[in-house]
Amino acid sequence: MSAAQFAINFFVALFALIDPVGNVPLYAAATVGATAAGRRLTAVYIAAFAFVFLSFFYLTGLALLQFFGISLPAFRIAGGIVLLLMGLEMIRGDLTKSFAEAGSEVEPLSVRAYAAKRFELLIVPFGMPLLIGPGAISSAVIYAEEARRFGASGLAIGIGVIGAVCVLIVVAFWLTSAISRALGKIGMVIVVRVLGLILCAMAIQFMLTGLADSTTGLMRRDTAAPYQGARHSPAPDASRLPGHQGHDPFVG
Repeated sequence: MSAAQFAINFFVALFALIDPVGNVPLYAAATVGATAAGRRLTAVYIAAFAFVFLSFFYLTGLALLQFFGISLPAFRIAGGIVLLLMGLEMIRGDLTKSFAEAGSEVEPLSVRAYAAKRFELLIVPFGMPLLIGPGAISSAVIYAEEARRFGASGLAIGIGVIGAVCVLIVVAFWLTSAISRALGKIGMVIVVRVLGLILCAMAIQFMLTGLADSTTGLMRRDTAAPYQGARHSPAPDASRLPGHQGHDPFVG
């Protein structure tokens, strides 16, 4: 594999896992009541967080999780629980209400202070594990191993790929205002409730996959990794990173 192929493969994998375009409606729901300038700056903060966090794992591997003795399956289960709570709030309408109230509290502040306050509210669970989850982390670690073949230039290419994906996060989230105007208040309520249900299902799938990765024979293979048979590819197991050569398509 050439350096160009490595860059393209890493970019496609990371972009698919983070899915900035697919998360635009969720970002719109989570920033209801925010000013346009504050929403744009918040997107920059979230993208900067994603860049630093992914770059850390790309350069150091699973050092942070290993330091605390946390496995990727455990991280996936914990992330699923956090996302489940967020999804339940979206279904009940509590999420948009809480963010709107938080936005009104910081309205008199400057755009930077407003965005900082909003970023504090969104860092968990939106920044992590929704955007930066076990799949994105494992992908960064796996491709870092591939980059070793290219030496220092490989590490630089990987950092550049992470930076490019984070720039696309900013671009996608800057379109949130247009989406909010197009949907209107009632449309946003409908979107939030539907996405809340989808997010709950995603959270349950995260936990099922985590349980399957950490146990033997506890559940059916097609439950832990649905639709894999249709693609004729084995179920991913990010907990076995040293021998793993793919990426986890079920987490972001």
